[in-house]
Amino acid sequence: MSFADWYQREILDTGKQPLLCAFLGLLVAFLFIRVSVRLIRADVRWWPKNVEPGGMHIHHVVFGVVFMIVAGLGLSAPVGDDRPWAEILATLFGVGTALVLDEFALILHLQDVYWQEQGRLSVDAVVLGVAACGLLLVGLTPFGLGEEGGSGWSGVFVILANGSLAVVTLVKGKVFTGLVGIMVPVFALIGAVRLAHPASPWARRFYRPGSHKAHRAQVRERRGGWRRTLRVRVYNAIAGRPTRSATASAAKSPSPSTEQPTGPAPD
Repeated sequence: MSFADWYQREILDTGKQPLLCAFLGLLVAFLFIRVSVRLIRADVRWWPKNVEPGGMHIHHVVFGVVFMIVAGLGLSAPVGDDRPWAEILATLFGVGTALVLDEFALILHLQDVYWQEQGRLSVDAVVLGVAACGLLLVGLTPFGLGEEGGSGWSGVFVILANGSLAVVTLVKGKVFTGLVGIMVPVFALIGAVRLAHPASPWARRFYRPGSHKAHRAQVRERRGGWRRTLRVRVYNAIAGRPTRSATASAAKSPSPSTEQPTGPAPD
């Protein structure tokens, strides 16, 4: 079977070509914007700098919102059902989604944490978006709903059960696992039964200071493991090494008398 035959049967005949365009737009735009911001951060002379009309830095999330609005309105209009407009608008929506999710941490914290540790949440959001599009392309649906169980009381039960597990996982501080668990419920189940991160709302509420669970959570957090090390290295390769915040740097300073003059944060 040729690739053309497979594409006709799996993509065109199933009406998934706009979704594929959105997936490719999301993936390519994210890789491009990450390369762009890293070149800007490295102050590469030949690469365009930040958009700063009148000294105001316009973040790329603004362009992403505009792209998503235009694409959403276009897809909702009658022209959105016609080719090639459906594919063009879906691609624009994917590009806009990438630009918005790449600054998800900025939206969440309402401050520019792009190059700080909190900014890694943006990469989690993009990974989830790419994973969600990919899973939809292969026929999976959120919360484990299928064509047979997507309606009626059975669908309500599935959403409540899997949604509750995903919420517990998120409250335990396992953001990536919880977000992926929305699409693949087994991840939400695993995250819900495992220990919470020591600084998570779940740990603060249910792990009494000095208790066995609190101690185990702190030990596991310090120990890390090869999975966390691999994840940090992959994130550093994709998103760049985060800078230490001023608060964290001040906390590590022994005393005011031993502080060194501060300069630009290292890359």
